[in-house]
Amino acid sequence: MANEKILVLGDADFNQVISESSIPVLVDFWASWCGPCKMIGPVVEELATEFDGKIKTGKLNVDDNRNVPDKYRVSSIPTLVVFKDGTEVERSVGYKTKDELRNWLNKFI
Repeated sequence: MANEKILVLGDADFNQVISESSIPVLVDFWASWCGPCKMIGPVVEELATEFDGKIKTGKLNVDDNRNVPDKYRVSSIPTLVVFKDGTEVERSVGYKTKDELRNWLNKFI
């Protein structure tokens, strides 16, 4: 089931979404063939609901969108990147537990 709290981002709308957001944006860079991405996906969805209104959450499929991952040098997935005022502030690479990600995200609100 799709989570309505998560934006599906692509090369075409990425810059506009992150630059126009008044709150931090968490972007999950993923691919359908990536095992750790499948593990972290439900965690990101739960945190999107938990942080709704404090952090905007988006997902970007690296197979369907090449420009944004190249621009931000995303070479391993899953990569979670937090953007504030349109600029990357921090990233997390690889699987993390819900508690680890929650503690990480709390720094940005």
